[in-house]
Amino acid sequence: ANSTAAIIIAILAPILGTLGDYKNMKMRFFKIFLLLGVISTASIFFVNNWILLLIIYGLTFIGFAGANLFYDASIVDVTTEDRMDRVSSYGFALGYIGGSTIPLVVSIGLIMFAEKIGLTKELATKISFLLTAGWWMVFSIPIMKHVKQKHFIERETNMISKSIKRLFETFKDIKKYSKIFAFLLAYFLYIDGVNTIVKMAAVFGESVGVRENTLMIALLVTQIIAFPFAILFGMLAKKFGNPVMIFFGICVYILICILAFNMSTPLEFWILAMLVATSQGGIQALSRSYFGKIIPKDKSTEFFGFYDVLGKFSAIIGPTLFGLFSQTFGHPRFGVISTAILFVAGGTIFAFKVLRNEGRASVEY
Repeated sequence: ANSTAAIIIAILAPILGTLGDYKNMKMRFFKIFLLLGVISTASIFFVNNWILLLIIYGLTFIGFAGANLFYDASIVDVTTEDRMDRVSSYGFALGYIGGSTIPLVVSIGLIMFAEKIGLTKELATKISFLLTAGWWMVFSIPIMKHVKQKHFIERETNMISKSIKRLFETFKDIKKYSKIFAFLLAYFLYIDGVNTIVKMAAVFGESVGVRENTLMIALLVTQIIAFPFAILFGMLAKKFGNPVMIFFGICVYILICILAFNMSTPLEFWILAMLVATSQGGIQALSRSYFGKIIPKDKSTEFFGFYDVLGKFSAIIGPTLFGLFSQTFGHPRFGVISTAILFVAGGTIFAFKVLRNEGRASVEY
């Protein structure tokens, strides 16, 4: 279901991105995918068939990923370039604290204490999806009400065919956007590492004796710690520069992989979880704002289509490496150290193709 939904988004995102650059189309598409995600998430409450569940789960993935494409691309409409790092950092920070307050705390509480309050664990889990859908809808109202598309292309006839043509023209002019595509390649690799650590944390935690309930609490605490550090990364980016802080975040993750290889106790797992929290939100926020700065503003949604596709497809290489190394060498610690390959590769491209050239002239459009 994950893979199928990711492929659908990968096919649709670049085309949707070019269509979203037309006047008043960005928020229209945002609302369509938002409703798809919210309705399908709420629908999980009523499902008892596992095949139907996977189909609906795939729709929630598509709704979330599609809405995020247009949400991310809206950063060029809601702020100026000199404030983009701060706005993006606060966006991620508030996302972490928002996602880790009422919906997550109540959901974890319902599941952990289901039997004590007269619920089955299954029913408690289903209720958590209703709560999530409601929370998602309510806190999407401000963006729908207040955000307007400022950078756009005037609407014309045959928008779909002309959007596809513009997409091919972008690929034809790839040399013109060499800095953008160098960043995207580095981003694809290091964000794959970030996502792999998030997805495989539970597997790794269990291998060193961390219990299921403790893992859920660790997730909650990580979200809370990520809140101030995402803001801190934005503040430090103003002083040291956005690319320097992204590269710093990559280095922190390489250190995390090395330390995880030698980890053997639940306490060390907690320490590593807190270390992840220090950089997770920051590296995501600054990657988004840096990309927003270097792309042509009237093509923002088109380019964020590429950005979001790479972010979604980055969930492929890392988990595959993790699984192969874990199975080959007999322990998840080897899977974690394999993830360092992605950070080293992404960090190398970023250092030599982005960071080193940052002092030179910006991209020529």
